Amino acid sequence: MHYYTALAEEIRANAAHLLSEDVGPGDITAQLIPESQWAEAHVITRDNAVLCGVAWVDEIFRRLDSRVVLTWEAADGDRLAADQCFLRLEGPARSLLTGERAALNVLQTLSGTATTTRRYVDLIASTGARLLDTRKTLPNMRLAQKYAVTCGGGHNHRIGLWDAFLIKENHIAACGGIADAVKEARKLASDVPVEVEVETFDELDQALDAGADIVMLDNFSLDELREAVKRGNGRTTLEASGNVNATTLKAIADTGVDCISSGALTKDVTSIDLSMRITRTYSP
Repeated sequence: MHYYTALAEEIRANAAHLLSEDVGPGDITAQLIPESQWAEAHVITRDNAVLCGVAWVDEIFRRLDSRVVLTWEAADGDRLAADQCFLRLEGPARSLLTGERAALNVLQTLSGTATTTRRYVDLIASTGARLLDTRKTLPNMRLAQKYAVTCGGGHNHRIGLWDAFLIKENHIAACGGIADAVKEARKLASDVPVEVEVETFDELDQALDAGADIVMLDNFSLDELREAVKRGNGRTTLEASGNVNATTLKAIADTGVDCISSGALTKDVTSIDLSMRITRTYSP
């Protein structure tokens, strides 16, 4: 399935699920407000952030009440300053309040992913290394979080188990060795990238000799990464993985590896603090 088609389907599914779990059979508190009352509201961020999640919020309110008008003052990928207003809403007051939490939940999560990614990308901006995500994503939010990574300036690793080979320790053992595993992968799908995870220099040499497109250097020390770059000598793409965080990232990038993958971008999500406030009520 084409990535953008799959992403559009995930947006619809996420929006439906968020509304279902929060609204259920109906928002009883919103019923306290007269049905005829309309309102204007705005959303601000209390943190410096990178925005992500516009399409999800649009879909939530489209499903909830098409009369709600959203005016975005920023786009996905834009940097936001603390206390900045980036979204204005107008429509039936009941609908604004009913959709508030579902909308903010997805915004705070995806913006959190994009913000962390941007912080990491900025740390290695002076190097030639690219920052990659992993499959360590929140359940049912795979494409959403991977999209958020791109909004933060990062790059997607494989989306799932179907779009690239990643031959790890157990695959190697079951296949009878690195060379046999790579050979079998080429036979199975010659047009799909083949990556091999290695833990030693001997395995690195085997992966290089087997012609792997990418070699993942798993938990190599900084000295070992520098040596791996020398051994690779441009013959393949070298990816550093393991113990990657904001403290270690720059030093890893400085070793000369081509890319660095980090599960922290998507699994250790720090949500952005957002707030919606009604600014005016009226009867249309």
